[in-house]
Amino acid sequence: MAGRMPRFDRIEDLPGQTRVTWRQTRAAIPLAAVAGIAWPPLILTLLIWPPQNWVPGREIDWRLLVLALGAIAVPVGLTVIRRERDRRGRPGTRLGIVWRFMLYGGLLAAGLQTLVALLMVIIGLVASGDVVQGLGSTETTLLIYGVAGLPVAILVGVSYALWVGLCAAYIAFVPAPDRVRDRLGVMGGNA
Repeated sequence: MAGRMPRFDRIEDLPGQTRVTWRQTRAAIPLAAVAGIAWPPLILTLLIWPPQNWVPGREIDWRLLVLALGAIAVPVGLTVIRRERDRRGRPGTRLGIVWRFMLYGGLLAAGLQTLVALLMVIIGLVASGDVVQGLGSTETTLLIYGVAGLPVAILVGVSYALWVGLCAAYIAFVPAPDRVRDRLGVMGGNA
């Protein structure tokens, strides 16, 4: 006996397309932020393989940097979503919320990795003894941090942002009540 095929007569029937609104409890947004910051692969690897260097600097563990960036970026992302929803009413679905976080997370990761590559090039140029050594340092740095590091950084950023988006969409938002149709014309356009 085969199960019934789902019907997709309306957009709301598609996965992730249910209209949502903010959860009305005070703890929902901070809970979504804390859950979003605590990306499971990051937390598990920190517990299994503790960092060798906790001191901020060139040799700090990259997982600590990602965790610190997440602690800043997740609340900022939730604030940006709130402002966007207040102004335009979008994103209005769980899928839209997840996509916003993934877009912003990928862009943030790409921008920060590019900034790191440029800073490393400048450090290599300043530390080099002559022009040829500086060119060699620049080439190596751009190959490592730019060509090889950029796709990895974007992958990590989008993965982290996917987790944050799912946490925000399911913890900070609830399905919106159905809209009431103004059948008699007495609601004045607020419906």
